[in-house]
Amino acid sequence: MSPMPRRGSRRLRLRLRTIAGEIERCERCPRLREWCRRVGREKRRAYADETYWAKPVPGFGDPEADIVVVGLAPGAHGANRTGRLFTGDRSGDFLYASLHRTGFANQPEATSRDDGLVLSGAFISAAERCAPPANRPTPKELAACRPFLVRELEVLEPRVLVALGGLAWNATLAALADLGLGEAIPRPKPRFAHAAETTIGDARIGDTRIGDTRIGEITLLGAYHPSQQNTFTKRLTPPMLDAVFLRAREIAG
Repeated sequence: MSPMPRRGSRRLRLRLRTIAGEIERCERCPRLREWCRRVGREKRRAYADETYWAKPVPGFGDPEADIVVVGLAPGAHGANRTGRLFTGDRSGDFLYASLHRTGFANQPEATSRDDGLVLSGAFISAAERCAPPANRPTPKELAACRPFLVRELEVLEPRVLVALGGLAWNATLAALADLGLGEAIPRPKPRFAHAAETTIGDARIGDTRIGDTRIGEITLLGAYHPSQQNTFTKRLTPPMLDAVFLRAREIAG
């Protein structure tokens, strides 16, 4: 039997769709937009016959998710090609396989936007929505993109956030501060580490137009990013990432 949908789930989908449309049309960072278009024109030989997405990439997943996974940015020949975060590259292969093993995804593969992948209880977001050169967005570019993450969190009202890597960890803390939760973030500022866990106490996330929604505490978990640099060197192994998502499930209940 399928779980009962939350009241207002259709409204959640519509609000997320509105945010997605604004992300796709964003032109705030000229350097990033030019790079994405250039990669889409020049392509990688293996994808020479494909049409690249080459636009900012919106979030993806369950609109009723209690867990939001925050990555760094789209891959130049992954999400920048396919139009879906962590789709079509080795990082995504590693991530979605873990989400499948831990019960958040219906399949372990993510190859295209129409591959049948469905997430349950999880939503994938990112600190930056355009593929940056050398995978390094500037602080100014991250700040320009952060309002999109803020708005997704405002709509989703998650109980657990999983940050993939130190940049995503810091961007997530900054987004929570932008939501008005700065005083609830522990001091000194929590430092990133794999399996790091910190609680943002007595937190409120909500749309002030319809009134704040009391959701209690938010837990932020850290995990090494599933980049080839980390997975090929065994700095991050499948059991290590699975353990973080199982912990997220445990906290979310």
